[in-house]
Amino acid sequence: MKTLDTLDWLSISVYFLVLMGIAIWVIKKRQDNTEDYFLAGRNVGWFVVGASIFASNIGSEHVVGLAGAGASNKLPMLIYEIHAWIVLILGWVFLPFYARSGVFTMPEFLEKRFDARSRWILSVFSIIAYILTKISVTIYAGGVVVSALLGIDFWTGAIATVILTGLYTVLGGMRAVVYTEALQAVILIVGAAALTFIGLEHVGGWSSMAETVTPEYLNMWRSSSDPDFPWPALVITSTIVGVWYWCTDQYIVQRALTAKNIKEGRRGTIFGALLKLMPVFLFLIPGVIALTLKMRGELHYDSPDQAFPILMSNLLPSGLRGLVAAGLLAALMSSLASVFNSCSTLFTVDIYKKLKPDAPEEKLVRTGQIATVIVVIIGIIWIPIMANISGVLYEYLQKVQSYIAPPITAVFLLGIFHKRINAQGAFVTLVVGFIVGALRIVLELVKESLDPNGTLYMLGDMNFLTFGAWFFLFCIILAIAVSLLTEAPSLEKVTNLTFGTISEAEKLKNKSSYNWVDIVVSVLVVAIVIGIMFFFNGK
Repeated sequence: MKTLDTLDWLSISVYFLVLMGIAIWVIKKRQDNTEDYFLAGRNVGWFVVGASIFASNIGSEHVVGLAGAGASNKLPMLIYEIHAWIVLILGWVFLPFYARSGVFTMPEFLEKRFDARSRWILSVFSIIAYILTKISVTIYAGGVVVSALLGIDFWTGAIATVILTGLYTVLGGMRAVVYTEALQAVILIVGAAALTFIGLEHVGGWSSMAETVTPEYLNMWRSSSDPDFPWPALVITSTIVGVWYWCTDQYIVQRALTAKNIKEGRRGTIFGALLKLMPVFLFLIPGVIALTLKMRGELHYDSPDQAFPILMSNLLPSGLRGLVAAGLLAALMSSLASVFNSCSTLFTVDIYKKLKPDAPEEKLVRTGQIATVIVVIIGIIWIPIMANISGVLYEYLQKVQSYIAPPITAVFLLGIFHKRINAQGAFVTLVVGFIVGALRIVLELVKESLDPNGTLYMLGDMNFLTFGAWFFLFCIILAIAVSLLTEAPSLEKVTNLTFGTISEAEKLKNKSSYNWVDIVVSVLVVAIVIGIMFFFNGK
């Protein structure tokens, strides 16, 4: 593996200088109030919203993990990367409800739609989920990337990146996050696109690559009896996880809430959906290219998660290698910055402010900064544990999300589509759902010590996609049953928060927030998604 040379370091230095300039500019503009610190003053345009949504999603766990999936016969995981159509659902379906309610956070929306109990449980659970998925996975992937690129040990690389990112996130808040992410999205796209094109040229083009790995390898659709990726469960569970992640998760939705108005927010999600189509070609294909070169004896790596950084260091010319390295660091930093800010928002607005409603704005901002530091420390501690759940990083991420998403997706979907769902139904579903999800993680870790013929072993060993699909159905039935057995919510409680209760004035307001261009681009995104599904069919 080639190490970075002087020209590469020059590229990385220029990137960090520009990043530092943006961060300092933002920190100087910052106001010490919660709306500015957590939602960038709700004054961001569609381009920055869309770029921020993309950069938040595409962290180093995607770059490293998705390329690892491409290099290790896990192509069905590609379905998670063509969820651009679900990003559209955020803008067209969910965002108008969030904007109308004027909320800062997703738990706050649940309080408005249901009651304070749902807000409390989702706040606490979301912070735990961020530590289990986003923070630990991103720090781990960052350590892999930085140690591979810079030739330093894993923990030094991981912790150095955390400290650097934490600094500007703590000081600059959400405004620093969204503006630095706009730059990082551009660098990441340019760098990864260069690697994909150079890599394809190096292996002799697409047909030559497909011949080496065999066309069947490039099939994302396995049979319904496949032990790893049965296609019906893959489609259902990936959609459940997608709705949770793109439409109800603070980490992503917070970017849309920073927009000046609903029109800019929706356009931001449409632009984000267009960008979301790129990872398939920018990160998954380089993984397949790396595997092709390994099969031909031209490249060597020990773990599939090393495929992207090793391919990059071996194929790219001096200078460009540094730019892609900067892009990888950008991906890592943008994901970390996003999750740091989302955690501090959830803790400060949904937990601390509820306990201390009279706390001054400066105190709330300071509390958010302290919360960020604590969450980072816990995330670092979790890294050695997560290594036991799954061998490939991207698969670990999707597994844990399949256990977290069903109860939250069920409550949000039923909450806006069905006015009869009440606070009791939402609360019971969230509590029971989180207990079942936690139980599944524990059973998966200890299943080797269980009786192979017992129910507990069966629950711990069941395919994670099949488990996610049945778990979601269970949550839907539970929410409806408990709601119907208890008192219906008052009309006052649900007005403008469900489809059946939107006022005529709000309908007109929403209709004036989009035009034919928004509709055409949205239809185009859906058409491209369908095209990708047909293209990767192994023929």
